[in-house]
Amino acid sequence: MTKNLAFAILVAVGTCQHSPQTTFTNPILDTGADPWMFRHDDYYYLTYTNNVNVKLFRSKSLTQWSDAESKTIFQPVPGMNYSTDIWAPEIHQIEGRWWVIFTADPRNDSPPPEVEMWCEYSCPAVHHRMYVVVGMGNDPWTAQYQFQGQLETYDQFAIDGTYFRHGDHLYHIYSCWYRKYDGWPANLCITKLSNPYTTASRFSERQIISVPEYAWEKTPFGRASNDRLSSNEGPQQLTNPTTGQEFLIYSAARSDNRNYCLGQLELVGEDPMNPSDWRKHPYPVFYQNPSESAFGVGHASFTTSPDGSEDWMVYHGMKDPTNGWSARTIRAQKFDWNDDGTPNFPKPGYGPYQVPNGQ
Repeated sequence: MTKNLAFAILVAVGTCQHSPQTTFTNPILDTGADPWMFRHDDYYYLTYTNNVNVKLFRSKSLTQWSDAESKTIFQPVPGMNYSTDIWAPEIHQIEGRWWVIFTADPRNDSPPPEVEMWCEYSCPAVHHRMYVVVGMGNDPWTAQYQFQGQLETYDQFAIDGTYFRHGDHLYHIYSCWYRKYDGWPANLCITKLSNPYTTASRFSERQIISVPEYAWEKTPFGRASNDRLSSNEGPQQLTNPTTGQEFLIYSAARSDNRNYCLGQLELVGEDPMNPSDWRKHPYPVFYQNPSESAFGVGHASFTTSPDGSEDWMVYHGMKDPTNGWSARTIRAQKFDWNDDGTPNFPKPGYGPYQVPNGQ
């Protein structure tokens, strides 16, 4: 081999080693559920359910998290009503502060028999409520976080709460029961807030805007005998950046099951507190893809590519649905918009996919 040829090979290898990745494959994280991702300045931020605390990750890549930085931003003290089973944390920037909203309970999801006996069905989550942590500062990474308090849900079951902003008003949308000891079904409730930690609506003003009514919202698929395991949960606001149409993308069925999927509500009126102002899509908008062993896909959050030209969804799913909750991993895929302004989600899969524009 001549000296010039050897040098050319070394240059080519070095160039290849340092060239940016153009594709990625799912999952982007090998474990995790209920992902919440957002972009702020030059970083993507991610948090998800780990049951014990709220941990924040950051990366300059939407799809590369193996070497991401991480820090715990909220560690509950033992013995409190919010000390165990911390689920579905989200972080929202509202009026210059970072508001962390999450679900928790006091007993590792295990109420005493004297409480659970009131439920028509088994109701281990009867003590789950919504809580808020606030972060002071312009940057979510360096903000100082402190516990703010419980977000009032009328002393009833509440999980997967999110903030919904419409006009000048702030709302809380979460998964709820009809009554305190129902157990099932899980519906979508909305209340009006006066600030991110204070409910302004009275209990009589609370509205249920979606119930599991279709076969795909029930577990097993199409269960007809009762409402056990029928769920609407994991609501997320999604706004069409061109038309301004407002959607609520939620999860349906049960999260440890192959049939977990995404449903869609569209706000077609002016008042989110009026159930008639919401229009429900009769079919799931994102659902299992058995041909690629992509099951139990749901609880999505939404962000954009680094250059802002693409819309992306981040969600959890499973390859082996027989392993239930422990099988969930975090995935990402690009989505588009239909001519009528509704989101056009892809089939879930593993790729390889093109990396986001600008990454």
